[in-house]
Order: sequence, then C-alpha cells, then structure tokens
Amino acid sequence: MNLTLLAPILILVALSIVIILAGLFLKTKQKINLGYLTILGILASLAIVVKNGFIPAQYLFYNTLVIDTLSQFFNMVFLIVAILVAIASLKYYENNPNQDEYYSLLLLGTVGMMIVGSSSDLITLFVGFELASLSTYVLAGFDKKDPRSLEAALKYFIIGAISSGILLFGMSLVYGITGSTNLAVIFSTLSTSSAASLAVIFLIAGFGFKMALVPFHMWAPDTYEGAPTPITALLAAGSKKMAFIAAFRVFMIALIAVKTDWFLVFAVLAVISMTLGNVVAIVQKSVKRMLAYSSIAHAGYIAIAFVVVAYSLENAQLENAQFALAGGILHVLSHGIMKAGAFIAVALVGYMVLSDKKGPALDHIDSYSGLGKRAPITALMLTLLLFALAGIPPTFGFYSKFVLFLSAIRADLLWLAIVAVLNSALSVYYYAKVFMTMYWGEPTGGRIKESMPYVTAMVIAVILIMVLGIYPEPIYNWAISSAGALLGG
Repeated sequence: MNLTLLAPILILVALSIVIILAGLFLKTKQKINLGYLTILGILASLAIVVKNGFIPAQYLFYNTLVIDTLSQFFNMVFLIVAILVAIASLKYYENNPNQDEYYSLLLLGTVGMMIVGSSSDLITLFVGFELASLSTYVLAGFDKKDPRSLEAALKYFIIGAISSGILLFGMSLVYGITGSTNLAVIFSTLSTSSAASLAVIFLIAGFGFKMALVPFHMWAPDTYEGAPTPITALLAAGSKKMAFIAAFRVFMIALIAVKTDWFLVFAVLAVISMTLGNVVAIVQKSVKRMLAYSSIAHAGYIAIAFVVVAYSLENAQLENAQFALAGGILHVLSHGIMKAGAFIAVALVGYMVLSDKKGPALDHIDSYSGLGKRAPITALMLTLLLFALAGIPPTFGFYSKFVLFLSAIRADLLWLAIVAVLNSALSVYYYAKVFMTMYWGEPTGGRIKESMPYVTAMVIAVILIMVLGIYPEPIYNWAISSAGALLGG
C-alpha cells in the first residue's frame, strides 16, 4: 500500500496537531504566524495534488479510499478554497487569542472534505462527512460574542445532525439490500426494488440538505448570514462542494442501476432550486443572504449534471454523459472560487470598510453605496466576481455554465437548458444591483485603506476565474478525465 498517495491529507493532519500544540506556547500577537504556517501547509498539499492530477485509480485500506483523477480534482477545489479562507482569516482573526484552534479546525475540516472526495465506501464517506461537519459546526459559531454567529452555528448543527441521520438511514438500507458498503460492490448487486427506491429517497434527502437544494435549503441563508464571513466562504465554496463529490460517487457508481428512480427527482430539484434561489435573491437587502440564495441557485445548476448523466446513459450516450459530468465538475470548481472570493469581499466591506457601523446593516446593500470611490480595488474585484457568477464571458463562470447547459441540449433536454439559461439571465439583475450601488451610489465616507490579506485573497480568486475562463483547456481535460474515471469505474 503506497501511503505517499495520502501525503496531501497527512500533511494537513500533522500540521493541525503542530498548530494546536504550538498555540500553547505563543502569545496572541505571535499566533498570526500560525496562519502563515497554515497557508504554507495547504500550498504544499495543493502542489502534490496538482502534480498527481492525472493518476490511475489506486485503492487503499481495503478499497475504502481511492486516489484517482476525480479525487485529485476535488481535493484541488477544497485546497484552493481553504487557502483563500486562510489568507482572509489573517486579518479577520489577527487579534483573536484562539487562532490556534481556528486554524487547526480549518485544516481538519479540509481533511474531512478530502476524505469524502477520496471515498469509495459508504463508511469512509460518512466518517469524512462528520469530520468536516463537526469542524465547521464549531467554526460557524467561532465568534462567541456575536449572537448571530451562535444562532447560525446552532441552526447549522441541528439541520446537519438531522441530515446526517437521514443520510445514514439511507446508507443502512443500501447495506441491508446489498450486504456491502463498497460502492463498486453495491453497483454490481443492487437492482430495482421497492426497498432500493426507499433508500434512494432517503439518500436524495440527506444529500439534498448537504448540497442545499430546495426544499432542503432552509438552513443555508441563516447560517451563511450569521457565521463569520470567512467561514461562510468555507461553507458555501467548500463543504457544499464536498456533498456534490459524494453524491456523484454514490449515485453514478453505486446507484446507477436504479437511475430511473432518481432521474426525475433530480430534474425537479434542479429546476426549483435554480428558480427559487434566483427569485428570492432578487428581494434580499443583505448581500450575504443574496449570495446565499445565489449559492442555492448554483446548486441547482450543478444538479443538472445528475439529470443529463442519467438520461444520457439511459439512451446509450456515454460521451455526452461524460461531457455533462465534466460540466458539473467544472462548475463546482468555478463556483467554489467565485463564491469564496465574493464572500471574502463581503468580509472586507463588513469588517474593514464599514468598521464604523454596527448591527445587521453591516452587510446591507446600501452600505456598498459609493464603494467604487471608497475602496476601488475591492469594488473592482467584487464586480468581476459577480460578473463571473452571472456567467458573463470571458470568465470561468461563463465557461462552466456553457459546458453544463450544452450537455443538456445535446441530450435533447432542451427544456432544462432553457430553464437554466433563463435563470442565469435572471441572476444578472441582482448582481447588477450591487454593481450599480457600488459605482453609482453616493459614497457614505472618504477613501479607506484596504486590508492586504483580503485584497490578496480576492485578487487570487479573480486571476483564477479570468485565466481559466480565457484558457480553459487544461482544466477541461482534467475534468473530462475525472468524469471518465467515475463513469468508467
């Protein structure tokens, strides 16, 4: 067994232990160095993941973990998001005496996501889910003196516990039917039955909560609004994407034999998630809640991949199934980068630019009035990120949507593509509202110094979405290879 394949995960685990121990001997002002150490460790893991990107599938620990192109792709997503969050946290928590616990939990949460991304067994998948969830429950309530943070953590914990119970029950039904928790074994033994249909219902509900698909989305807006903003970025751009890789593996490997049971369900969930997310986002005055509902809409876009893959395989269109899954994978990456950057921009506005304000108006859209003059770099970066979320070329957000929507057209699911395009057009309205407020609104104060860590994280996110949008071929090839590894396996 080649344990060097787990080096990216082992580095983060070891680093989390070192950080928590080092924090015992450091003063508060010195603990910012733990943030820099966290960033270096994540960069080291990311370098190994990218180096091993196109790797043949290799199984570890009695076939419970698999290191393949798909796991490496999603590990890259999680690590990029973790780096952006860690950079932004340098300023957000620079005077917090509990920085050691914070960075250790951030690393362990990322480890949980990476375990989920590499799981080929229901047990390891659930363990990874719980490791990531327990870490993010604490992080969501890390601002202990802020009642909104505590409320967000409590809601997230309650809904997370319920969804985990539902998911676990669905897994237990699958185990009872097949006698195995290994995804490949389940694939070879599962057949259509009433028990299998019941298991599918519980698994869709469990994953639906994790992915924040309507009607399982209730927790997301409140949690995203109340949690510390860098952690909101981690939840929206990281842990939610963990649910998608898990669902990809479970439904497209273990449950592909009963695809007719979940095809229409995902079609309905995709449409109502896109539509409700965008419609409700229009009326939001809080920018964080607007981005939360936008995130729900994007979950609906990604869910299109499930629909098109199932339909394409049913009609022997293997090439288009692979193309559709690649589109879903690409949109997971693009949305992760865009959403992390956007929430970091909100963090900068809320805690640096608007430090003179208090209360719920902190992220009110009126507080962004004249931001183009007060904080021009932040306004420009946020504008580009919002354009990418809206799917405006030449951003990576446009490219990933193009691949995803085109796959629906190629599968003769024109109605689904039309709904997706109309919803994407609808989203332009509320993104443009923020843009116009920043550049045409009356400034509420003078020019403000913009914090370097926040700006650095936003610039990295913008560079990634622009470069990948203009030159997407390498990342597209990686996504196609990942889709082939999953559907071929």
